[in-house]
Amino acid sequence: MSRICPHCNYARKADDQAPDWQCPACERAYAKAGNTMPPENLRQYAAEVRSERPGGAGKWLLVLLAFGAAFWFGRPLLQQKSAQAEAAVAASQPEVVLYATEWCGYCKMSREFFAANGIRYIEHDIEKSSTALSEHKKLGGNGVPLIKVGDEVVNGYNEAALRQLLKPWIRG
Repeated sequence: MSRICPHCNYARKADDQAPDWQCPACERAYAKAGNTMPPENLRQYAAEVRSERPGGAGKWLLVLLAFGAAFWFGRPLLQQKSAQAEAAVAASQPEVVLYATEWCGYCKMSREFFAANGIRYIEHDIEKSSTALSEHKKLGGNGVPLIKVGDEVVNGYNEAALRQLLKPWIRG
């Protein structure tokens, strides 16, 4: 019968001088069925029975999978909150009124600016509506475009002034 040390895997030879209960290579005590037990004062060195669980990496893989699933399924909640935040900011945007004409190039640039930056606005064509023309005149307009942001009035297309007035509501 071959005797192999459970600690260092040394195969015991017939001419080894160590007692039967001790490994000749690592000199640690081991207990085998049918062998004599080591003396009472050396039993503390007997082989410990450890229940090693295989799959230590599997535990971390499971944790990583749980975090990935939480992130993946939590994304719609985060997107919903950001959409609600955008809606709240958009709701507080001041009223923007554009007094314009169809043929005006600067009016077209104003429309494009509002569209590119996600600004909600109301457009009044002063050539098609007498009410729009009278409001335009009351605001001191003598040309187009005339843009009213809240209580502020911008004569002509002035992108710097529009950016300053609409800074919190401009996207990107």
